[in-house]
Amino acid sequence: MVLGKVKSLTISFDCLNDSNVPVYSSGDTVSGRVSLEVTGEIRVKSLKIHARGHAKVRWTESRNAGSNTAYTQNYTEEVEYFNHKDILIGHERDDDNSEEGLHTIHSGRHEYAFSFELPQTPLATSFEGRHGSVRYWVKAELHRPWFLPVKLKKEFTVFEHIDINTPSLLSPQAGTKEKTLCCWFCTSGPISLSAKIERKGYTPGESIQIFAEIENCSSRVVVPKAAIYQTQAFYAKGKMKEVKQLVASLRGESLSSGKTETWNGKQLKIPPVSPSILDCSIIRVEYSLMVYVDIPGAMDLFLNLPLVIGTIPLHPFGSRTSSVSSQCSMNMNWLGLTLPERPEAPPSYAEVVTEEQRQSSLAPLGACDDFERALPGPLFAYIQEFRFLPPPLYSEIDPNPDQPTDDRPSCPSR
Repeated sequence: MVLGKVKSLTISFDCLNDSNVPVYSSGDTVSGRVSLEVTGEIRVKSLKIHARGHAKVRWTESRNAGSNTAYTQNYTEEVEYFNHKDILIGHERDDDNSEEGLHTIHSGRHEYAFSFELPQTPLATSFEGRHGSVRYWVKAELHRPWFLPVKLKKEFTVFEHIDINTPSLLSPQAGTKEKTLCCWFCTSGPISLSAKIERKGYTPGESIQIFAEIENCSSRVVVPKAAIYQTQAFYAKGKMKEVKQLVASLRGESLSSGKTETWNGKQLKIPPVSPSILDCSIIRVEYSLMVYVDIPGAMDLFLNLPLVIGTIPLHPFGSRTSSVSSQCSMNMNWLGLTLPERPEAPPSYAEVVTEEQRQSSLAPLGACDDFERALPGPLFAYIQEFRFLPPPLYSEIDPNPDQPTDDRPSCPSR
């Protein structure tokens, strides 16, 4: 829509990555340009930018206040991360139509640079959920006398980096459970499940290797399965709203009575999903791997192993720090690999790194290069995909509801 002689008003960001998506982290400088194209001479009171980042949750619940009355309770909460305003042309006051202090802009295309720094404190990762969101944007406003303001808003993405190359996220996750099926005085043998994964932290696009053993000593045919779930939790006014979503799943072979199945690294790929959000006071996004046994006529036997979806992938084995390498060695030992009781001393730095490599590693990096090192290439393929796809279908129904205690399965035939 053309207002007066203004042909277009656009916002562009500097230092874009290969996916052409503006992505930043806490402490980064956000810079760009506001482009204004006019077909003739115009007089302008001001051209402003307003940048803001905030998390917001909102949902409603219906409540009964008596036999014939009902009302709706609203739950809202908001956290502001930053609020920046700047004037690119003109002055602060633009609420009158005075001809004083106007700036003349001639026909053509004009660009006005802007720049501001994101807070050094942790920011929540950009997110769109069913009952809340975390959004960051820049809005440009052009004010002229006797005309309505021309406004344009453009969002940018913020990642609060989660480096999975930390000891806590490289630690293996494991568990064991057993269940005995019974009906009154009739009891069948137990069903046992043990499962483990190499680490707690992963990034989108990776595959989780699942090591599990399922033993069926009952008289029923059971099916081992695994699934990744995302849990979104929203907090407002002392209340919590939770949404659980199935992210990915796999199914094993049916297991008849007396049989055992072993998973030696069965793979479950993580699709494009938002990273975990752990530092926001009103929105949390968490993940878990559920390894379970589907039992007909009874509650499933399941193990929940916590996951953290990060933004910085696992480093190649040869380039890890000593602390990460030692953690990886622990993981290898946990997976049953044979390691010497007294390992040899590691080679010296000079033995594995040439002088040419050392000098090249000291070369200065530009701002964009630093960012690409922090967010390696494979992750870029997922940034735009999870950020701008339509929201997935959600379900607030527990996929594994508890059965009433008096709902006893029939006794299996012997």
